[in-house]
Amino acid sequence: MEIVSTNKKARFNYEIIEKIEAGIALKGTEVKSIRNRNVSIGESYAQIKDDEVFLHNLHISPYEQGNRENHDPIRVRKLLLHKREIKKLVARTQQKGLSLVPLSIYLRKGKVKVELAVGRGKRLVDKREAIKKKTIEREIERIVKR
Repeated sequence: MEIVSTNKKARFNYEIIEKIEAGIALKGTEVKSIRNRNVSIGESYAQIKDDEVFLHNLHISPYEQGNRENHDPIRVRKLLLHKREIKKLVARTQQKGLSLVPLSIYLRKGKVKVELAVGRGKRLVDKREAIKKKTIEREIERIVKR
């Protein structure tokens, strides 16, 4: 498994409840561009519509050598999941405050995969506590190294 891109903001802004792996329906030049790590997942989100899951705002830069065959960088991409997984996600996201957030994009056996998470948005107080916890852990690591 080769991680291509991660969404660092997702773990800070959301409390992760459940993770699931999904494939992406891509065009040829998109796959080549992802393998060159020309992808940004920071502002993307997933949405369920008509029993299908779609990934919005995933920016895949156009492939340099792909002239007219290039793709739209921010087009909506379909995620490939089994029906029972989609039904499970629909049931989870209908609960108040839960949403679908992509955590990372990676290559597995030559296929591009997305790690989706069902997450609950953190409040400002929770984010501050997470920052305090991280700084305390860093201080402990510095002391231990000495």
